[in-house]
Amino acid sequence: MKKLVLFLLISLLLFGCSKYEPKEVRIFSDPVIDYDEIDSIIEGGNYIIVDVRTKEEYDESHVKGSINIPYDEIDENTNLDKTKTILVYCRTGKRSTKAFDTLTSLGYNAYNMGAFSDLKLEKE
Repeated sequence: MKKLVLFLLISLLLFGCSKYEPKEVRIFSDPVIDYDEIDSIIEGGNYIIVDVRTKEEYDESHVKGSINIPYDEIDENTNLDKTKTILVYCRTGKRSTKAFDTLTSLGYNAYNMGAFSDLKLEKE
């Protein structure tokens, strides 16, 4: 019984008092953005696309115009323009989620585009 009461209290604290607003409040591990949002950001022109895979993966093929910063090298020393929207991707979406979490915790306006193979952007 005590476990049930404790679970209910924790659930109420975590979920009962919050209001989910996906466009205004962004939480770590944000889901992958959709193609319309990507297109809108790209049309705006104020963005940087970051490939967070390894250098070897990047050298094989990448989104045209992207830069390569492996996800495990993104930290407080990362020097990207904070006035730009940062779009990240990787091979499957796992590393880009980690990169997204790190970038947003550092104050960047970042979005996770997910898996490289799913992107409908020009590649080279």
